[in-house]
Amino acid sequence: MAAAGDKANTGGTQDVLESDLDQARYKAACPEYQHYAVFSHRPLSEGPLALPYQRPSLHCRTFTSPLVEKVIEDVTSRMKDKDLARLFENAFPNTLDTTVRWHVDGTQKKTKAKHYVAGGSNGAWEGPQSFIVTGDINAEWLRDSTNQLAQYQALAPKDKKIETLILGAINTQAEYVIESPYCNAFQPPPPSKIPPTSNGQHDTVHPAFESTKVFECKYELDSLAHFLALGNQFYAKTKSTAFLTKRWYIALETLLVVLYEQSKSTFNETTGKFERNEYTFQRVTTVSTETLGLGGVGNPLNGGTGLIRSAFRPSDDATILGFFIPANAMMAVELKRTAEIVGSAGKVELRKALLARASSIKKGVWEHGVVSHKRYGEVFAFEVDGYGSQIQMDDANLPSLLAMPLLGFVDVSDKTYQNTRKMILEKSGNPYYLTGKGFSAIGGPHIGLQHAWPMSRLVQAMTSDDDEEILDSLEAVLKTSKLGLIHESINVERVADYTRSWFAWANSVFAQTVLDVAARKPHLIFGKDAEPYRIG
Repeated sequence: MAAAGDKANTGGTQDVLESDLDQARYKAACPEYQHYAVFSHRPLSEGPLALPYQRPSLHCRTFTSPLVEKVIEDVTSRMKDKDLARLFENAFPNTLDTTVRWHVDGTQKKTKAKHYVAGGSNGAWEGPQSFIVTGDINAEWLRDSTNQLAQYQALAPKDKKIETLILGAINTQAEYVIESPYCNAFQPPPPSKIPPTSNGQHDTVHPAFESTKVFECKYELDSLAHFLALGNQFYAKTKSTAFLTKRWYIALETLLVVLYEQSKSTFNETTGKFERNEYTFQRVTTVSTETLGLGGVGNPLNGGTGLIRSAFRPSDDATILGFFIPANAMMAVELKRTAEIVGSAGKVELRKALLARASSIKKGVWEHGVVSHKRYGEVFAFEVDGYGSQIQMDDANLPSLLAMPLLGFVDVSDKTYQNTRKMILEKSGNPYYLTGKGFSAIGGPHIGLQHAWPMSRLVQAMTSDDDEEILDSLEAVLKTSKLGLIHESINVERVADYTRSWFAWANSVFAQTVLDVAARKPHLIFGKDAEPYRIG
């Protein structure tokens, strides 16, 4: 079986850039990638689409790894479709090439952390730190950054720099969760000295947040699940518990408080009186999906379900019914995984608490999140309220109903999942399954009723065992990527109409899909009788 990383090389290119060049002067001449990405650059691929080479100059990349370059060479040299190979060549390293806005490995002299944390350092911002932006927005989303780094986790055991980068990302996310656990997107870390930016919105949020530290404060349950996932993935690949710091444990305890607060009913279960939720959000806007109704609380939720409220979806759109099933499924899985890690570190009582919460959520998903559809049978609902109301649809953003097996909540062969999958991949079953003469995929309300997301076609490929479906999905995404990168969304009638030329999360999902196919069905991209390829 072919594998990458048999010979680790963690020096080389990165060291040359640091020692032999005047980095400050060179980087000052580097174009903004947001602008660079909208133009085609040579050499073009040798396939019929002639896709451009969209990686920045070696000296303009925000992080480099010889092992990443080896993976690119290993995969692309074997791929039959040279356009698909070019897309992987651009997409796989895109997060490292363009979004590592700030990284320290923890070996530098300690900064005066007390400058950044009132009342003393308490270990804040110590050790490796990594600020990973989403792409064309100079802020870090917990969800996005976890997914952006996912394809590199398998390389961490053989590349110390990648291991430290991901460890730094975990540490940075821990600081964000401690600072504002209800928020989804964050400003550059204070020690980075990168100035914060405004999102241009007028929001009234409780609990209050500091705008110099938080970019946006939409409470999304999956953001907290992704914080856990980043550490869980790191441990699964490295078996390292280096991230189990005092600050990480504080972040975990903070997360558990949020889960407790957001598991409460809208009305007191004994007296029936209204009890205002700990989190409220109101935005001055004309777009209904950008704010919460009823004074920033949202629609009522019942008690005793075991489910956890999520005010917003991973698309950053407001939930209609606050028990968002995909995020609950993900949280149940990640809590269980985290429980085993802390248990191995001797935290017996904490392990028990995590397992109890995970079990409660999982039970809630199966009892309240599975509903009977007159056409498709037993299916997972998208959102429920615990009173019997339900929303039946799916959105392209992850976590989604389509991605339930990728989350680890069910096996792909599970009957309820298969019923759900059939429903959400048909126009008659999912109002946001969008079809047109140029593209077909799941979209969502975030962009509108004509724009579907390539990300959903990639998830469709990763949750399929059908060769034709997988190839069709890859081909559909390839044809929408004329600029050599994966866009956020595509107009299903006119593929030249897209949103976001630089969206690192989508590029990572494409890379993960190619690697998934290379491991499961190598003949589809490498040719007949090809050996499976796995990195790490």
